Amino acid sequence: VMGKRMPAFETLTLDITDRIARITLNRPDAANAMNLALATDLARAALICDSDKTVKAVLITGNGKMFSAGGDLKSFATFGDETRLKIKQVADELHKAISTFARMTPVVIIAVNGTAAGAGFSLAMIGDIVIAAESAKFTMAYTAGGLSPDGSSTYYMPRLIGMRRTQELMLTNRVLSAREACDWGVVTSVVPDAELQASAMALAQKFADGPLHANGVVKKLLLCTLGNSLEEQMELEGREIANTTTTDDAREGIAAFLAKRKPAFK
Repeated sequence: VMGKRMPAFETLTLDITDRIARITLNRPDAANAMNLALATDLARAALICDSDKTVKAVLITGNGKMFSAGGDLKSFATFGDETRLKIKQVADELHKAISTFARMTPVVIIAVNGTAAGAGFSLAMIGDIVIAAESAKFTMAYTAGGLSPDGSSTYYMPRLIGMRRTQELMLTNRVLSAREACDWGVVTSVVPDAELQASAMALAQKFADGPLHANGVVKKLLLCTLGNSLEEQMELEGREIANTTTTDDAREGIAAFLAKRKPAFK
């Protein structure tokens, strides 16, 4: 199947082919640093993936040696009197993108191809599955520039790795190797650099062949669980599993289980 024609983006590429949307951060000469253009493009790409009913998996990666060096301090330094307004604008667009990735039904896979610093580290954490290349490094870096963290990192990091480790990463800017990031629970798995893109695509294909609605419900339930009581969460679970039974995917999944064959989801 041919990919769909996408609107032109200035700072990333978006390709949607065979139920997989592939977003590649594409400012390699600027270490894929987050400026207003990239944050805005990311929000728009997220919205397209969320609105496209054919998409079952979204893969986010970076072009070049780094995944993303974080905020584009070079552009920030030119803002002058408008610094506060413009930084808030960049954060708002980035946060809109992250919100959309978190709430969309398709599974989001992030392939961290190199160093993820600051907002790059924040963005790397939001995936449902995060695969890192062996050479990737992770550092918060915000306070090193006299800045405080954004990009949902103060929400996700304590939930993923606990408060003590979050405090250390955010206050000392300790650099984690890919292996350490995996041991700590920041990323899902680590693969050799040369295998990163193929591994990520194989995973995306698995989700493209999987049950879209059920995977989406997993995302939805996990996003709200830490804010809910046991009974609230179980009520949501009961409602959602009852809803999923009415889907074609569930009918196919149950029939396949009974027939001892592999399910062929839509």
